[in-house]
Formats: sequence, structure tokens, C-alpha cells
Amino acid sequence: MLEAILLLTSLSGLAAEEPQDIRYYVALTGSDEGPGTEERPFKTIDRARDEVRKRVAAGLGANVTVFLREGTYELDEPLVFGPEDSGTEAFSVTYAAYPGETPVLSGGRKIKDWKRGEAKIWTAQVPSVKGQRWNFRQLFVNGKRRQRARTPTAGFFLIDGPSSQDKPFRLKYRHEDVKKSWASSGEVEVVAMLAWAEIRMQLRSLDEENHVAILSGDPRPSNQEANARYYVENAPDGLDAAGEWRLDTKTGIVSYWPMPDEDMPNAEVQAPLLRELVLIQGDPLKLKFVRNLKLQGLTFCHTDWTLEENGYADTQASVAIGGALKATGALDCAVEKCTFTRLAGYGVEFAGGCKRNRIVGNKIFDVGAGGVRIGEGFQRPNEEEKTSENIVSDNHIHDGGLVYHAAVGVWVGQSSKNIVANNEISDLYYTGISVGWTWGYGPNQCKENKLEANHIHRLGKDMLSDMGGIYTLGVQPGTTIRNNLIHDVSAYTYGGWGIYPDEGSSEILIENNVVYRCKSAGFHHHYGRENIVRNNIFALNKEFELMRTRAEEHRSFTFENNIVYWSEGQLLGSNWTGDNYRFDKNVYWFTGGSGFKFAEWTFEDWKKKGQDQNSEIADPLFAHPTFIDPISTDRISADPQKFDFTLKPESPALKMGFRQIDMGEVGPRPEYREKKGP
Repeated sequence: MLEAILLLTSLSGLAAEEPQDIRYYVALTGSDEGPGTEERPFKTIDRARDEVRKRVAAGLGANVTVFLREGTYELDEPLVFGPEDSGTEAFSVTYAAYPGETPVLSGGRKIKDWKRGEAKIWTAQVPSVKGQRWNFRQLFVNGKRRQRARTPTAGFFLIDGPSSQDKPFRLKYRHEDVKKSWASSGEVEVVAMLAWAEIRMQLRSLDEENHVAILSGDPRPSNQEANARYYVENAPDGLDAAGEWRLDTKTGIVSYWPMPDEDMPNAEVQAPLLRELVLIQGDPLKLKFVRNLKLQGLTFCHTDWTLEENGYADTQASVAIGGALKATGALDCAVEKCTFTRLAGYGVEFAGGCKRNRIVGNKIFDVGAGGVRIGEGFQRPNEEEKTSENIVSDNHIHDGGLVYHAAVGVWVGQSSKNIVANNEISDLYYTGISVGWTWGYGPNQCKENKLEANHIHRLGKDMLSDMGGIYTLGVQPGTTIRNNLIHDVSAYTYGGWGIYPDEGSSEILIENNVVYRCKSAGFHHHYGRENIVRNNIFALNKEFELMRTRAEEHRSFTFENNIVYWSEGQLLGSNWTGDNYRFDKNVYWFTGGSGFKFAEWTFEDWKKKGQDQNSEIADPLFAHPTFIDPISTDRISADPQKFDFTLKPESPALKMGFRQIDMGEVGPRPEYREKKGP
């Protein structure tokens, strides 16, 4: 009995010594002189961070959570977290929304004292703007983004002929589209869409006799387009429609034409002050990392963008544009169930030396660029500086590219072993997911990435060209593209593709995907080697179902056990010369009949070339084979839920070994989905 009592006493003592979670609280009504308790919270996040630093310096010894109460926390500068703010392998440091509340970290300032001006224009004086001390480029009224004065208000001008390769850029305009008075203001910008990227440059001068506008910067040789579209921003006479605004940096006056339902004396008007909101800054080379730091349930909004003296010319994917939250040297950190909105660039960026981080369950929308950036556009020589093993999952990314039109939903550069899964990505002007940043067969630090169960739709929207739902570059052994649902990808001229292995994309497995209703093709293989494309459904794409561009000496890809189903256009597009590809065990069905060709060959001649020896031309027997919208009687419904690609048991594809594809789990999983309705 005595031994039992001693044992119980010992265990009780151990339990008493277990570390207890530490909690601090921050509220706009608090005081930094207080203890940071729930009853007497701190007033600022900086004060709470200082207290956490003491815990970290003392060895932490327990999980620490800082709860932010309801309200908008206006930041004077980005919130910076370094190694001195981080957790350990055993304990975490978390900054979280107080349960049931929505704290906002804002980089903006309110614009007040609006006065009625001429006609329908209202104005406000912003003293800190005068002399360009604060030259904001975005404006939000009652939480909604408003358009900087745009000419034309809707639609585009067209460049007359080929886009310029002169240095600086010489834009040949038509009619009287560009005015000489705009050049004299020094604040007018030209935004032109050139194939897969855009330029934004200041208007410097005008040659009226030859109809040539001289811009501030040089073009990129890779981005060219004839009769390209462009528009003009911030012209002095460009404020000509409801919802537009303009800032005069010489006078410090901002002018705005309100929407019909806006009451300017009582409207909440925000202009951004900061370009970044949160910086997580480790030093990988010195092995000083930020570890186990978590941000949960917070809202980040109101960042701005700037323009260099000679303007901006994008390479691709808005690669030069960073995130409102940027991390370097971060290990095992997390950004969970946060909201990123009304921003100028990307939402979240994990760059050099970031490993095993989680970007999960966030909402990213109404952003100037895209959603999430992982890695960098160049290769790191040291293992400590490389980025790998991060998870980007269950995020809803939509309505982006509003400033930088070529931005993508999720961009993975020179980075490996990441998981991009269960995201919903929609309503962007360019690609949904882009992985890799090596053109051709050269060295590549991008490999073994998993792109799975993503729902990618409504992309391109006829703004840019040469883009796809999922886009890859370079040799990527071990990368898999699996169980994604991709539809409604539309480009301006060419290249609205579903899955797009571009230059040098190699050793990639593409399986169990459903791709439909893309403009140019469901699948486009530019060039690469030894890719495997199996057990996919490519259906109802418009110009072609499958495309291949370059013939090479090695095998480009193997295409087997797929279903290809279409009602318009052709089966194979572009270049099918040579025989270095392999097709077999596929089912093809054209709803217009069996008189289609495999590029230039009949099915019989195609088989004589050694292709599709065990394939069939047969109705795959989908559950809803006609795809009729019962309400509008349109042939193709706009509702993807009406597209049931489940196969009937007697399907010839099933008999050939095709495996049913379950699209029920694509997109954010139930615990991360946005709740709709009451």
C-alpha cells in the first residue's frame, strides 16, 4: 500500500510540472501598460510580441497563443517575426483570432472629409500625398475595390500592327486613342496584354504625326503580339464613369465618381499605405530559422503596389510580384483559415529556405496578383536555402490578377516535394497552378511535387493567351498531377488548355483527371520526354481535344487508358509528325459520328503506325451522355455539377481497364469549405 501511495504521489507531482499553455490577449480597447490578460488586454500586437520574445528567450517551455480581439489593426509598418519570435520543435507560438471574432490587419488608412465637386465627382484632400510622399494606387469604398481612372472605361484599344521591339517601347496607336496632353502629366500609364504577360509603363511622349506613343521601358523579346489590346490608366480626363477614381499627387486631391448607392459623407473609404503586412524573416545561411509560428483566423487587407521609374514588363506569371505575407527561412510554420483580400500582389509567399510549412484553409480573393507563391525563380546552391515539403491545401483562391493580370493561383518555382491539394482556384486571367521554372532540359530543383484533387475553373476569361489550368516547366521526376477537375479555360487568341506540360516538362505522371470545356485543348504537350498520361477524361473541349507541338528523338509521352469525348473541333491538333509517342487502350467518341481523323490519318492508318492497337471508337456510356441543361436546353450546361462523368457498368472503357474517377472530393474538404446560407 505504501508503495502505491508513493507512486501516485510521484505521478501527481509530474502532472503538476507539465507546462501549461500561455495566453495573451490584444484588443483595440486595451492598454500596453496592462498584463495582456483577457480582462486587461494589450492594445498593440507589437506589445504582445515583445512579451512572447521574453518567453522565447527564456526557453519557451510551453505553447504560447496571442488572441486578437475584434477590430481593424492599422499597421504603420509590416509586422516582422524573426527567430526571436518563433517556437521550437516541441512548442508553438500562435497569433489567432479570438473565437467567433474577425480581427483585421490592415495596411490602409481611411480617407475622410469628402466634398461634392463638379458634376458627380466628389473630392477629398489628403495632405500626406502632396509632393508624392504617399502615392497610393488602389482605393476601396465600403470594402469594394474601385477602378483607377481607365480609358476606355470598358474594353480596349488596339495596337496598330506588331507590338514594339524598340527600346524604349514605341506603341503605334490608332485613330486618336492616345492624347498628347497625357504625356505631359507624367502620371499616365499604359497597360498592354502581350500573349501571356503584360506591360505597365508610363507614357513619356507622343509622335502625333506617326501615331506613336513612346513609353518608359523596354519590351521583352519573348512577349509579342500583333494588334494587341491595351488600356490607359490615370489620365487627367479619364475619370468619366461611376466607380472610377484618380489621385493628383501634385495637389494631394483624390477624386471619385461614386456608385449610385454610395453616400460619400458616410462611406468608409480606404487607401493602402503598405506593400507588405507580415514578414517572417529567418536567416537560412546562418541556420537561424523561424520555427513553429502559426497565424490562424486572421484577415489581411489593404496593400499597395508601386511602379519603377521605367515601368514594368512581366516575364510570366507575375514572377516579380511578392506576397502580402512573405516568409524566408521558415520551418514548420502555418497560415491557417486566414483571409487575404483587397491586396495588391500575391496573398502568401514562402520563399528561400522555407520547409514543411502549411498554407491551409485560407480564403484569398480580390487580389492584384495571385494566391500563393512557393519557392523562387532561381536555383539555390545551398540546401539550407532551398524550399521544399510545403503543403498548400484546402484554400479558396479566386478573383485575382486585378492589377498584375498574368498572376496564377498557386505558383511553385524552384522547389520540390510540395503538396498542392484540394484547393479551389477560379476567376483568374492566367494559369491556375504553375509548377517549375526551368525552360527545357537544364538543371531543375523542382521535382516530386504532388498536384491533387484541385478544382480549377473559369480561367483566362479571354484576357491573355498561352495558359492552362495546370502548367509545368522542365524535368520534374516524381511530380504527379492526379484527380484534378479542370474546366472552362479560355484564352484570348491561342492556348486555353486544361493540362499544359510546356517546355521540357518531363517524367511527370498525369492520371485520373477530368478536363472539359477548354478553348484550345484539354491536353497540350509542347515538348518533353517520358511523361505518362493515363486514366484521364478529356471531354467537350472546343478546338482540339489533344495537342502536341514538337517532335523529338525521344518518346514524348505515353497516352493510355484515357477517355476522349467531344462534340466539336478535332481530336488531334498541331504537330503529330514522327512516331515518338505511344497511344493505347483508349476510348474515343465523337458525338457527331465516327468520321473523324487522328490528325491526318484514319483510325486504320493510325493503327498501322503502331498507335492505339487496343483502343476503341465507342460511346463510353457516361451517366449523362447528352449533357443537356434541362432548364435552358443549351447543349452544354454552365453548371459543372450537371456533368456526371461516372461510367455505367457496361462501359467499354471499364472493360478495357479504365478506373472510375471520383470527383466528389475535389476542392476544399468539408471542414474548410465556406458556409453558404443560414
